[in-house]
Amino acid sequence: MTRTAGAGRFAPSPSADLHIGNLRTAVLAWLFARSTGRRFLLRVEDLDDRSSSDTATRQLADLTAIGLAWDEPPEFQHQHVHRYESVVDELSSRGLTYECYCSRKDILQAPRAPHAPEGAYPRTCRDLTDTARDQRRAGGRPPALRLRSDTHEYSVIDLLHGEYTGVVDDFVLRRGDGVAAYNLAVVVDDAAQGIDQVVRGDDLLSSSPRQAYLGTLLGYPTPVYAHVPLVLNTAGKRLAKRDGAVSLSDIGRATAMAEIAASLGFTATNPGGMLDEFDPARLPRLPWIYEPVRQ
Repeated sequence: MTRTAGAGRFAPSPSADLHIGNLRTAVLAWLFARSTGRRFLLRVEDLDDRSSSDTATRQLADLTAIGLAWDEPPEFQHQHVHRYESVVDELSSRGLTYECYCSRKDILQAPRAPHAPEGAYPRTCRDLTDTARDQRRAGGRPPALRLRSDTHEYSVIDLLHGEYTGVVDDFVLRRGDGVAAYNLAVVVDDAAQGIDQVVRGDDLLSSSPRQAYLGTLLGYPTPVYAHVPLVLNTAGKRLAKRDGAVSLSDIGRATAMAEIAASLGFTATNPGGMLDEFDPARLPRLPWIYEPVRQ
């Protein structure tokens, strides 16, 4: 196998213990990386969960328990705030940002231009006069910082979904509380870590055009995307702890890996054996409906 210079990654948020759906995505991210000769990296996306170090520790232990290994020490987003501030400063110096004083309610109630994409920010604050901006500042609401986009949509190529075109609006780069927004942080971190392959749940497919577009503005190469099907409960909703025994501590390592392997069509139940059988073209395209055993 020829080793590439790039890397794949798994990037959990430490908001809760990993459930079997998260573990399945982690296994797939590892398989995609290893099958293409890439390094495999771990990043804990803890900008909103800095106090959850115990949860992050358990997540890393669970990933180790199912046989995954990574090539560098895990990164933690909160340790790299300077990265995001530097990029925001660069974009602002290029005239590509503006302050936004809109609440969620304001955005929902704002009139939209004809044919405006569903869910797109209506650019309410994009061209405020100095007087109007001063009035909003006087209201005391800390502004978010948005990207001044010059397009309404952007296309990416996904290994499982093919060409995907999605909305690119004036999305938030820095929230009103000063924290970097997800769409900024993930792009900056991937570039800083040399990650050129992004494997994650297909609920994030719609975010890819925004992120790829931002990357092009910053001169970053567009990564290879593979958005894999989610694991859902019997009601067709995203799997969660409330659905019963869904974490590794509940299920047990052997059972969890056997179930993950079966859901992906593998006979092997360990990462090394799965790698020998791995073929992206044969992966399921539909969600896995998981029914945990009730305790």
